[in-house]
Amino acid sequence: MRVLFCGPKLAACGIVLSTWGVVMLGLLGIFFITHSAGLIEDIPLQREDLYPDPNPPQRVYDLYNQVGYNCFIAAAIYVVLGALSCCQMRLNKKKEYLVQ
Repeated sequence: MRVLFCGPKLAACGIVLSTWGVVMLGLLGIFFITHSAGLIEDIPLQREDLYPDPNPPQRVYDLYNQVGYNCFIAAAIYVVLGALSCCQMRLNKKKEYLVQ
């Protein structure tokens, strides 16, 4: 059973926002995975992470990878929400067609 819970304008807005979220978070994930130096302020790095570790760059690279994977997970959630918005758009079109 298909449930219609949002209108056509909200569904269209969801598609647009989901598309932008997938593109932005996908690119951010790629840049984090490639250890972009410009994003070093965005990793959760603490002073304690560097000093007791005999190989500090590896800990920083692990944090970059962790944040990159989190970006990919968020992009996947945006894909699901975009698909849900697309289904709502189709149901709205079907409802509009049946009413006429």
